[in-house]
Amino acid sequence: MIEILMLTDSAVPSSTVLPALDLLNHRVAVQPTRTVSGAVDAVTADVVIVDGRTDLISARNLAQLLRAKGLEAAVIMVLTEGGMAAVAATWMVDDVVLDTAGPAEVEARLRLASARTAAVEDGGEDLRIQAGAIVIDEAAYSVHVGTEALNLTYKEFELLKFLAQNQGRVFTRSQLLSEVWGYDYYGGTRTVDVHVRRLRSKLGPDHEHVITTVRNVGYSLAADRSAEHRLSDQR
Repeated sequence: MIEILMLTDSAVPSSTVLPALDLLNHRVAVQPTRTVSGAVDAVTADVVIVDGRTDLISARNLAQLLRAKGLEAAVIMVLTEGGMAAVAATWMVDDVVLDTAGPAEVEARLRLASARTAAVEDGGEDLRIQAGAIVIDEAAYSVHVGTEALNLTYKEFELLKFLAQNQGRVFTRSQLLSEVWGYDYYGGTRTVDVHVRRLRSKLGPDHEHVITTVRNVGYSLAADRSAEHRLSDQR
């Protein structure tokens, strides 16, 4: 039996969020979203289900907040068909499921999500990303350069992590806005330049060169670039 915590602000019965749950033999507790965001340590469920059917932005923000506060349980977001087109990796969810999904599909997704979480807790999966001397720990939301910890904002962390996960690939500013800031962000691409500049400053003169500028295109992360090319990578 899987312990499930469902987070929803819906005024209708919780069984309407994901009806297939009523046909499965799992223990489900329901809480309003506002009651859990500040008390992540009290969450003992194996899987947290976030209701994203009616308010995508709030659901995404809640999932990101739970991860930022150190939630270890798997997070599954319930979506409608329209919501499926908007979800992205930056939402920090382990899986998504349609509210119309049948019991067999829901059972499989719950089983796989809880198994992945158990594997991480047992040390079976390394959530660290390394780029040269830079080590990004997704689980702890921390970045170290050698033995020094960097004090990054949430978006700086997400931008560095995304580039590190795709080392060697070049992304336009628009692509980075979409992947890191999300589809609903209406700011200009200058935001990317500002965050890259801040990241380089925090990485310091010995490591700022890992984020490279490809003229008239965008940015890339290449941790193995040699020192003689550092100056050419700066704006």
